[in-house]
Amino acid sequence: MKSAERKNPYFVFFIIIGAISGSCIGELLGDNVVALKFLKSTYTIGTSNPMLIDFRVFAVTFGINFNINIMTIIGVILAIILYRKY
Repeated sequence: MKSAERKNPYFVFFIIIGAISGSCIGELLGDNVVALKFLKSTYTIGTSNPMLIDFRVFAVTFGINFNINIMTIIGVILAIILYRKY
């Protein structure tokens, strides 16, 4: 039971690294190979304007955006496969 609890941070780390590397590879391939230009197109999920809560003493700003392309999804899938295999 403890080994499963210890591996959860590694799983999140693998997914984040897979998403970042997939995005970078998609950007590089989209810029350099004309036939793979579609890999560079990104889809944005999240808030376009951050939410601001002003308490007069301090202000808090909330906002999150995910820029996802095809290679990001492939990178996450490969990270999950590698995590389960090793």
